[in-house]
Amino acid sequence: MAFTFICNTSAVSEGAMGLFQAGRKSVLLVWPAGGELKAFRGRCPHADMPLNEASFDGKTVLCNYHNWGFDGVNGKCVTHLVRNALHPYELKIEGDEIQVDLGPAKAARAPA
Repeated sequence: MAFTFICNTSAVSEGAMGLFQAGRKSVLLVWPAGGELKAFRGRCPHADMPLNEASFDGKTVLCNYHNWGFDGVNGKCVTHLVRNALHPYELKIEGDEIQVDLGPAKAARAPA
């Protein structure tokens, strides 16, 4: 696993969320009220739209484009009877750094 620095722990507080860039990937950090900090891919699985305009009420992430809601604890859709869910990333905190495993890096393109 290769963990990538996303932000400092002070960037997200309980009951809030934040959208961060890690290279070309966006990471949605969600801290449900009374729960643990979670990391998800920063795009809605319904239509692959960015979640930069999403809202969070301490429990549910709401995508503004089509009003799809996702549970902040497990990422499952809570507004429609579908299997769509936010893609989770493994997260760890080291000192005051939030780090996320974004999966394997793509190999560099061979020169033409």
